[in-house]
Amino acid sequence: GLETIVGERTGKKGIGFGSPLKEKTDNQDVFKQVQPEDLRKFGLIPEFIGRLPVIATVEQLDKAALISILTEPKNALIKQYMRLFEIDNVKLSFDSSVLDFIVSKAIEFKLGARGLRSICEAILNDAMYELPSSGEQEFKVTLDYAKRQFSKSKLAKLKVA
Repeated sequence: GLETIVGERTGKKGIGFGSPLKEKTDNQDVFKQVQPEDLRKFGLIPEFIGRLPVIATVEQLDKAALISILTEPKNALIKQYMRLFEIDNVKLSFDSSVLDFIVSKAIEFKLGARGLRSICEAILNDAMYELPSSGEQEFKVTLDYAKRQFSKSKLAKLKVA
């Protein structure tokens, strides 16, 4: 309902035959224009609004941003898993299509960046327990393997919000 309140304040209103009609705007653009008065109309008490030093909006992360979160930082998830397997003398590698699969599931279930770990865990959980004792030196995660492991997890049974 907040977008309606902000839209009423910022939108053009048309009355009469020659007047322009109310413009339709994207919800993301509307949320960028939120003011304290809108939050008060929405139902927040003024004492609480006064304790908010900054009102900021956030946007959904796109596929490219999620892939970079998964691979680029110093402590990226993929690097963490590679190190975990390296401790057990197993060289872990991923097909690029697996990274796309992980990111697409995070987007599909609207889990964002925090959901990446849950998806990786669902895919690699069995391998983390089985590979050290198997004696294998190398393990490559393929798309088929990722899909099979993910479909067995409870995470795959989530309903898309």
